[in-house]
Amino acid sequence: MLREKGIRYLLLSREAERRPIRLAVSGAGWIGSGFVTQVEHIPGMEVVALADAKETQALEVFTSLGYDRDALVVTEKLAKAEEALRQGKKVVTQSLELIAELESVDVVVDATSSPLVGATVAYHSIRNHKPVVLINIEADATVGRVLRRLAEREGVLYTVSSGDEPGCLVELLEFVITLGFEPIVLGKGKNNPLNPFATPEDVERAAKVQNKDPFQVASYVDGTKTMFEMCCCANATGFVPAQPGMIGPQAELDTVSSVFALQEDGGITPFPGIVDFVQSKSMAGGVFVVVRVTNERVRGDLEYLKVAGKGKYFTFFRPYHLWFLEAPISIARAYFYGEPTLVPQEHPVAEVVTVAKRSLSEGEHLDTFGGFTFYGLIMTAREAWEKKALPAGLACGARLRRNVPKGAIITWDDVELQDGFLLHLRKEQDAEDWPTKIR
Repeated sequence: MLREKGIRYLLLSREAERRPIRLAVSGAGWIGSGFVTQVEHIPGMEVVALADAKETQALEVFTSLGYDRDALVVTEKLAKAEEALRQGKKVVTQSLELIAELESVDVVVDATSSPLVGATVAYHSIRNHKPVVLINIEADATVGRVLRRLAEREGVLYTVSSGDEPGCLVELLEFVITLGFEPIVLGKGKNNPLNPFATPEDVERAAKVQNKDPFQVASYVDGTKTMFEMCCCANATGFVPAQPGMIGPQAELDTVSSVFALQEDGGITPFPGIVDFVQSKSMAGGVFVVVRVTNERVRGDLEYLKVAGKGKYFTFFRPYHLWFLEAPISIARAYFYGEPTLVPQEHPVAEVVTVAKRSLSEGEHLDTFGGFTFYGLIMTAREAWEKKALPAGLACGARLRRNVPKGAIITWDDVELQDGFLLHLRKEQDAEDWPTKIR
């Protein structure tokens, strides 16, 4: 559809016509509940179905928004769910497949951080010819390319949403390169000091203050979340980590341009086109693009306009990302214009691999992101392949075949994996990514 009217106008029109974009959502945790709550305030858009393994949690999301219990139908049956929607009721279910099958749903959204859940929802949505939007970078970083290829074959839109750092960075990068600037670094400001060996116990007090799950907070502190974010961004843009784990310097907005200058100009960046992060007070929570400017007139104009930097290097900085609160814009863009926000490119450039947080013993099972047994580390896809490094998105629940020392990369050969749906998709993706090196 041509952009004859903006998103806001189109949403208001759908509201006036009483035919909002109808969303089915997976995930009723912090991300999903926040997303559903935000959609409640957006005219022309409505969440009609919510899937979660904990039905009571999904019910609480709707009741907290003022819906009566008799307006909510709990079912795993397609016919019963469709009838409920025709009656103007909301559907709550444990079935990820069901929400993808609902004929009256316009867009399916995954609002979890589980690679398995995100992949399952996306796969079944695509198979049912439903546009799918992931608020789930972990799933995209793990199996995004195979999902994108499937969507292309089925003629369906697949995209990661804006709001999280990767989507925001892709939008900022488009702005920068459309204006003719040369991007050198794509980055984010980390919200807390990096400690790769942090456990839920270490962050329990801070998590309680923030009313967050200690595992979730630990995944931020140990860097796993940052590694997934920048891996997702890398595979969508072709930019790469300069070294395993990235560099992650200390920098503030007034110094970041000079810090990330190319090495030949006194900075730390070895070559143009890297993803990275800064540990910073003034940039925490934001995203940035460092550019190199060769024209003296343009340099002067940027300095006059108070863009951060001087000389050859300047930084375009967005001081916030709104995560799931911002995702509805990606959904509207996908629905009205058929435009993705972020999709992985054809060939991988980065991977998040699994590293032991402590000495691990044969027979132990890896737990989960932000847990006690492993953390995620970004590196180039080629290096990960050569090291036979286990993708962190597949690590949860894996059983160790041998002892692994603290700080060592856990390999495919070190673990036994359940031969499930996510592993099947990943093997299919690897076979297409590395046609001469099929595992």
